[in-house]
Amino acid sequence: MPALACCVDSAVVPPSYVFGAGDGSPLGFSGVPPATIAAANSIPAPPADVATAWSPDLSAALYRVDGWGAPYFAVNNSGNISVRPHGGDTLPHQEIDLLKIVKKVSDPKSVGGLGLPLPLIIRLPDVLKNRLESLQSAFDFAIQSQSYDSHYQGVYPVKCNQERFVVEDIVKFGSPFRFGLEAGSKPELLLAMSCLCKGNPDAFLVCNGFKDAEYISLALLARKLALNTVIVLEQEEELDLVIALSQKLSIRPVIGVRAKLRTKHSGHFGSTSGEKGKFGLTTTQILSVVKKLEQVGMLDCFQLLHFHIGSQIPSTGLLADGVGEAAQIYSELVRLGANMQVLDIGGGLGIDYDGSKSGDSDLSVAYGLGEYALAVVQAVKYVCDRKNIKHPVLCSESGRAIVSHHSILIFEAVSATVSKAATMTPLALQCFVDGLTDDARADYRNLTSAAMRGEYETCLLYADQLKQRCVDLFRDGTIGMEHLAAVDALCEFVGKAIGVAEPVKTYHVNLSVFTSVPDFWGIDQLFPIVPIHRLDERPGARGILSDLTCDSDGKINKFIGGEESLPLHEIEGNGNGPYYLGMFLGGAYEEALGGVHNLFGGPSVVRVSQSDGPHSFAVTRAAPGPSCSDVLRVMHHEPELMFETLKHRAEEMMYDDSSDDGESSMDHHHHRGNAAVASCLARSFHNMPYLAGASSCSLTAAMDNGGGFYYCSDEDGYDAAADSAVASAEDEQWSYVCA
Repeated sequence: MPALACCVDSAVVPPSYVFGAGDGSPLGFSGVPPATIAAANSIPAPPADVATAWSPDLSAALYRVDGWGAPYFAVNNSGNISVRPHGGDTLPHQEIDLLKIVKKVSDPKSVGGLGLPLPLIIRLPDVLKNRLESLQSAFDFAIQSQSYDSHYQGVYPVKCNQERFVVEDIVKFGSPFRFGLEAGSKPELLLAMSCLCKGNPDAFLVCNGFKDAEYISLALLARKLALNTVIVLEQEEELDLVIALSQKLSIRPVIGVRAKLRTKHSGHFGSTSGEKGKFGLTTTQILSVVKKLEQVGMLDCFQLLHFHIGSQIPSTGLLADGVGEAAQIYSELVRLGANMQVLDIGGGLGIDYDGSKSGDSDLSVAYGLGEYALAVVQAVKYVCDRKNIKHPVLCSESGRAIVSHHSILIFEAVSATVSKAATMTPLALQCFVDGLTDDARADYRNLTSAAMRGEYETCLLYADQLKQRCVDLFRDGTIGMEHLAAVDALCEFVGKAIGVAEPVKTYHVNLSVFTSVPDFWGIDQLFPIVPIHRLDERPGARGILSDLTCDSDGKINKFIGGEESLPLHEIEGNGNGPYYLGMFLGGAYEEALGGVHNLFGGPSVVRVSQSDGPHSFAVTRAAPGPSCSDVLRVMHHEPELMFETLKHRAEEMMYDDSSDDGESSMDHHHHRGNAAVASCLARSFHNMPYLAGASSCSLTAAMDNGGGFYYCSDEDGYDAAADSAVASAEDEQWSYVCA
């Protein structure tokens, strides 16, 4: 129906226009709609005394920063997220403004920045150090307060984050209190052995996971290298290999056993616990191990008992049950003659992702470090004292609790869209109704009647019914696209008149969910996501996040607090520059699990330490993320050959296009065209796959440096306080190292 082209335009419905109503309000709407119709997703109104204002404190409450972020993250007076690198011991002048880090890293080198593209991971080794010290202090205090007659020395399970500098930092920071490492595969064992050569000689090297002869030989070699290695049996059959290889190599092993406890963690992370768990030996199998070791004269090698009841243990009650059961098994092994020394309580020390301090979900825990340590010490002491058994050394494998806080993922929202219908003039509305079928026109009359009666919920039902009828008519070919647009406009107007919230916007972010937040896609794990700036402004919209991948799952539409959208600020035409978001508490597992879906590689990475400069930080390491060439190589492509192929094709096409020109003109055109195409191709191969937005240089640091990275030591760190006037002097501080 071509005549319907006039039915929809950009004009606003005049407030005085009435169709089928006599009270002067559009469609007969009048008065204030009931509160039940108001959207639950609307931005919370500020208190009455600040009705027209907004403050950083209100943003901190809105995003629950004080809940999940304490004691490391807060909202400062400038409305930016700040980092407290030393936790509760951070002095005011030591706080680091996160936005200043991002600007220093992403600004072009011409203005004093490092020119690294986003997305970006910011690592904070000071936070990592504080987490280790806090865990150790919690156990030291519990041991002292309970008169426990042994000590605690933990290990870090490298599977949580195998990144070189993370593992090396943990070994260095944990050396004063004999903190060790746990490995679950042969590559992890190799890196643990290498790192612990520089650690405390008494630190444990706990060897978990399924094992073959090569794995066990490596573990025995580690003992030969004077590393305090314990081979933990995950299967009963592994014992035969340990006995045979240790005798062949003449190396006396230290053996542990992972027990399959009856205590079961009921949450998502408890699938490895209980009698049907994936790992561990039953009591019958443990007794068989004792018997076999006794037969070969190696019962003295049995020194450690290990168990794991699942990650994110929600309460100290469940923890105490598991530890108590394990302590009973430990005491029985002592009675049977094993040379027991260590009780390894495994992982499970949880963190509070949503700030609720609740034990009712997988996103939070109802305890702190001190309560966790106290529950462990009390449970073990109670059993051992009753059995008159020497208190064992306590070991834990708390990876998530150690590394989660130290890593922040920063990414940019590049645009925002909302499904918005066109508005209607009075003539457009009349045209729309005239073009409807009798049934659809009846729906419209019911809608206007409900509006005049003030039955707002009924209005929504009739509006939806009318819209669906029009969709069906369109599918049958009865009405055209103009009618569909018109009914969308009408339904949107009805929603606004009734008081339904503005539609949720889609914020398009320069990120791959599959690469950087794989646990959200894989297991619905939620992380705190917050704008890192503009928190002194009231957010004016709600949105979900849509990533760059060509995949419908490439979005984040669930957030902490049970929300299906996130309060965000307007980014179109705001004049505030790039809009940065941060994902927090993602330092465990995300990097190791991330893939290369759509060939998006990992983010750029910087290592930032607290310093005494004006801006309180120094960037001590900076590396661009994988280039297009890098991710292509992951899938066994050869970028160099690809480049030559494309370059050759370009030369052929350039020659054909210029064949009608004069000879000298052709040669000149041919040469310039080839150079331009080659340069463009080279740039594309060397740049990161992500969008080069307003925060990125047109030529990334990866290309500037031939795919390498910058490095300087902590002692000679790059001071972010320096300004662009000394940019060239700053560059001289950095030494170039090939990747």
